[in-house]
Amino acid sequence: MKKSDATQLKRQETDTFDTPTDLSRDAVVDISSGLRQLLADVFALYVKTKNFHWHMSGRHFRDYHLLLDEQSQQIFAMTDDIAERARKIGGTTLHSISDIAQHQRLKDNNTEFASPKDMLAELCADNQQLTRSLRSTHDVCEQHSDVATASLIENWIDETERRTWFLSEIVRDRDL
Repeated sequence: MKKSDATQLKRQETDTFDTPTDLSRDAVVDISSGLRQLLADVFALYVKTKNFHWHMSGRHFRDYHLLLDEQSQQIFAMTDDIAERARKIGGTTLHSISDIAQHQRLKDNNTEFASPKDMLAELCADNQQLTRSLRSTHDVCEQHSDVATASLIENWIDETERRTWFLSEIVRDRDL
């Protein structure tokens, strides 16, 4: 185990508060750690979706611009629920932009220009990755019998799959 990994594990073990819950301390650490990573990914996806919303161009500009605005609002709405769930069970959550960067698994896109098709395909792939991460965190919740967090995650999976569906249908269009 690298020193940074050991430091991170120690931080996670101490990043709990005396909040009334019937979940074990291990459950709180495991679940809040998963929620912290999900929150970082959701913030990264939100910023990327807004970036592509702002930089969209082409003949379908209006439709894609509005779609990405709608999707970014839905993604941003997840952030407060994720963070508050971690706090409700006695865990901590993200503290800063650098904390987001440290925990995110989705990659940023800092290119000056991307075609509409490339933007939408990348968002589709990112939403698919987010779905896999949500399922993984759901499994952790099930292992610890945290039905409340699992229930929230099930709704987020449905929303994320819907975004993926919309994006994949657009990217499949040869006239894009």
